[in-house]
Amino acid sequence: MSKIFTNIYSLINIHKKPSLKSEIVTQMIYGDSFEIMNKQKKWTKIKIKEDNYKGYIKNRKFKPFIKPSHKIDQLNAKVYKLPNKKKKIAELTFGSKIKILDKKSNFFRFEKGWINRKELKPIKYRAKDTFKKIKIFKKIKYKWGGKSFLGLDCSALVQIFLNFNGRYCPRDAKDQVKYFKKNIKLKNIKKNDIIFWKGHVAVALSKKKLIHAYGPMKKTVIMGIDQTIKRIQKTANLKVIGIKRI
Repeated sequence: MSKIFTNIYSLINIHKKPSLKSEIVTQMIYGDSFEIMNKQKKWTKIKIKEDNYKGYIKNRKFKPFIKPSHKIDQLNAKVYKLPNKKKKIAELTFGSKIKILDKKSNFFRFEKGWINRKELKPIKYRAKDTFKKIKIFKKIKYKWGGKSFLGLDCSALVQIFLNFNGRYCPRDAKDQVKYFKKNIKLKNIKKNDIIFWKGHVAVALSKKKLIHAYGPMKKTVIMGIDQTIKRIQKTANLKVIGIKRI
């Protein structure tokens, strides 16, 4: 049986090949778990448990699997050295998972420090509206392979909210469009439907608006659905290849 480890760093880049010059294909956020496939002198090939994604990380010290009790419910949550707001030592992104070790006043302590309890939800919490908080990422920088408030790509924007709500979701748009089976016609689109182009994905906020991490605009933006379809057709010569309902 493979041994599972937990990421105890705010953010770790996953590279396609064992080199810092290699493409960053995804990231692990705090609390993500993984198994080691192959360990080299400076690099380790891993498989992320949450989505089975494979890639290379620089060798670091990791902890055996830590069963989380809570998750970050804000765009980014500050971690403090003590149960007060005097000295920030780190920040965790939305969806990061932690195990509470102690409580004091309005703060919870975990492996790395103290965090305000208002920024957390129990690990089993599920929002009735899967993409309820998706607008918190509006204006966040577009970053290929990114999965955090420091930058993210289009498919990560979809994945992190499904993962937050306890649902599996592939990492890349090309796999997401195959994974979700319920097809919807454009005229019947509604809130939370997912729109796919080749290599791109967006989430409908209503019958007329969508949100996506959009490379050409270098950030996450809210746009009209018709406007976006026409723009992508004109600039990239790509048509919608699927609209899915989760």
